[in-house]
Amino acid sequence: MICQATFTNFLYNMALYITDECINCDVCEPECPNEAITQGEEIYIIAPGLCTECVGHYDTSQCVEVCPVDCILIDPENEETNEQLLSKYHQITGD
Repeated sequence: MICQATFTNFLYNMALYITDECINCDVCEPECPNEAITQGEEIYIIAPGLCTECVGHYDTSQCVEVCPVDCILIDPENEETNEQLLSKYHQITGD
């Protein structure tokens, strides 16, 4: 079974978001290479402007891989192409 957050077509990815099913287990935050995940008021949150879905760093979104409750999903309101995600990666890292 393919996790919903990693199921995208070959042209488009989307920023991720964390649902209210988050149990605040703290495993996702250190996995994010862009430091896009922070502790929110009640649950962890992902900053769409920093989330590249690990494009440029890894082949899969690391937070999705480690989440024990599968509460990190794709955000249809933040659709981006692979090229846009890679461009964002270059802006964030300076590479």
